[in-house]
Amino acid sequence: MLVSTDASGAAPPAAEITETHLSVVAFVGDRAYKAKKSVDLGFVDFTSVEARRVACEREVALNRRLAPDVYLGVATLHDVDGSVAEHLVVMRRMPPERRLSTLVTDGDPRVADQLRRLARQLAAFHAAADRSPEIAAAGSVDAVAANWEESFTQLDPLVGDLVDGEVHDRVRSLVRRYLAGRGDLFADRMRSGQICDGHGDLQAADIFCLDDGPRVLDCIEFNDRFRYGDVANDVAFLAMDLDRLGAPELGRQFLDEYREFSGATWPPSLVEHFVAYRAHVRCKVACLRAVQLDGAARAEPAGEAARLARMALRYLERARVRLVLVGGLPGTGKSTLAAGVGAATGWTVLRSDAVRKELAGLDPSTPAPATFGTGLYDPAATAATYDELLRRAGVALRGGESVVLDATWLDPAQRAAAARVADDALADLDAVVCELPAAEAAQRMAARAAHGGDPSDATAEVAARLAHDAAPWPEALVVDTGAPPEVAVTEALRLLEVPALAPDVARSPGA
Repeated sequence: MLVSTDASGAAPPAAEITETHLSVVAFVGDRAYKAKKSVDLGFVDFTSVEARRVACEREVALNRRLAPDVYLGVATLHDVDGSVAEHLVVMRRMPPERRLSTLVTDGDPRVADQLRRLARQLAAFHAAADRSPEIAAAGSVDAVAANWEESFTQLDPLVGDLVDGEVHDRVRSLVRRYLAGRGDLFADRMRSGQICDGHGDLQAADIFCLDDGPRVLDCIEFNDRFRYGDVANDVAFLAMDLDRLGAPELGRQFLDEYREFSGATWPPSLVEHFVAYRAHVRCKVACLRAVQLDGAARAEPAGEAARLARMALRYLERARVRLVLVGGLPGTGKSTLAAGVGAATGWTVLRSDAVRKELAGLDPSTPAPATFGTGLYDPAATAATYDELLRRAGVALRGGESVVLDATWLDPAQRAAAARVADDALADLDAVVCELPAAEAAQRMAARAAHGGDPSDATAEVAARLAHDAAPWPEALVVDTGAPPEVAVTEALRLLEVPALAPDVARSPGA
């Protein structure tokens, strides 16, 4: 075998080889050379040299948007007869010790600052990214659903082998329910320009944190449809990957800072849904790697696929849109409990006392005392209050917001109306009733009236009349609100089976 040498007679350095399900990369000196595999995986077909050339050229052009000094060009290899044998992407080699994934797993203190710089860079990138009617269509609920269904179809043959069947079925059920009820949300995202030609594959292993700023490599070049999407979908990939690496708090930081720099907003459920989608896509990729391997080599990607499937399910459980009725007699702490649940979850809280005053043209803090069943509290005003409360809740639910409704909910007809609103929005309905001895509730109402500024005008006399007329509410979860507020909130969250925020992405600011 002949070995080429440089002018000094020394042999060139040996190449280091890495491989993915789509590419083989050779690292030689300060350069990296990437060749596309001759594979047809359904969503990508690289079986012809021409297809691989196009993919290489697209990779260079698209990745220069975020790393212009890394992607140097495309090289062509020829056979001895002069015919084209292969095309290679030529890149400047990045220092492996500066990979974001490495810094994260090593606990490097520079990560927080680098993520902030990355959030700023991506906010500017998305602001300048291409937008068009064709690109916007990729953010429609039908397009998002089609992407999910394609992944389900590709994973179906692997269920029971690489993917747990119960997890797979639950993921599919939650996805379909969420999307079926959220058409308004996705339509609004399209109208407001949140869909762009993004990166599509923000993996921590492909981000290098250099002294002069991050370099983001390896966007999706082989299929525009996988690159087009909601900005929340794009950044959700990295939030997912940081969670996968055991640093969910960094994912929360990154999303918060991206919103700070971009001004982007979204309901918590949307980014949680997209994090789940990104975990599911990575699960599919791990499965594709696993089926290409045999024996012990198959174990690592198979294990990763199982973990990612469970992660997708965890985020989808958090993304469930929910309508929670927090009820009970006046003075029992409904508003305190509802506010605490909202603060802990990021869910929207609507209070009947405030809505009632708004409908009357009053500031919510303006007192409007009346005897039972008169004034602002006559049957017509009460019916209008509950109608408006449920109207606002329906809009929020269809927009992806989970909602906590703070009212007495003593009338079964009002509860039935709430159930219809939840059903119409394909949201889950839950109910919590606050219980407190009447004497203690009366003391709280007296103290509230003396302090002033609260929307409620209820008195002990009103509470007694309501208690006399109240219908049983056996399906409601009971919370003892005589406990300290933080204890009561924790108990309500337990009863509602709200997944902990800690391992997941943050709620939207101001929620």
